[in-house]
Amino acid sequence: MRAAQDGDNAAYLRLLTEITPVLRRIVGRLLSTGSDVEDIVQEVLITVHNARATYDPARPFLPWLVVVTRSRTIDAMRRSGRRAANELSGIELPETFAEPSTYLADETYRDPDALREAIGQLPPGQRQAVEMLKLREMSLKEASVASGMSISALKTAAHRGMAALRKALGARTEP
Repeated sequence: MRAAQDGDNAAYLRLLTEITPVLRRIVGRLLSTGSDVEDIVQEVLITVHNARATYDPARPFLPWLVVVTRSRTIDAMRRSGRRAANELSGIELPETFAEPSTYLADETYRDPDALREAIGQLPPGQRQAVEMLKLREMSLKEASVASGMSISALKTAAHRGMAALRKALGARTEP
């Protein structure tokens, strides 16, 4: 390490090559599972590279290396613990809402004649917006070009038309 600090690249390469198996043993002893050993060894090697200027050549190298290795291993274990605490693995979450009333298929109106009549009762702008956007499934841009209405006006008319239809059709289904 002293030679590496002095700029000897060959000594630095030799140092990294020789400490790698030592790091694997230290990390392997500190971890309960061996799955992350190589990742942590790489982190330690990067830390050694970045912190090599902090090593005091008057002191033994191995204790300094062990402290760096323990620190990186503990950091990795903490990250793993946080990740495990926040992960949901093996749990199947529903793709949609659990209650049947939230599905669109359950909200389909089943009396086409009453629906046709209710649409006919809408003011012309609302009827046109509902027919183009909801029945023909045109895009807002397409409906805007076809009707000459602005996109905002179409949205408003469609919203009001749908509210009026719900109200009109709801009144017919109630006893």
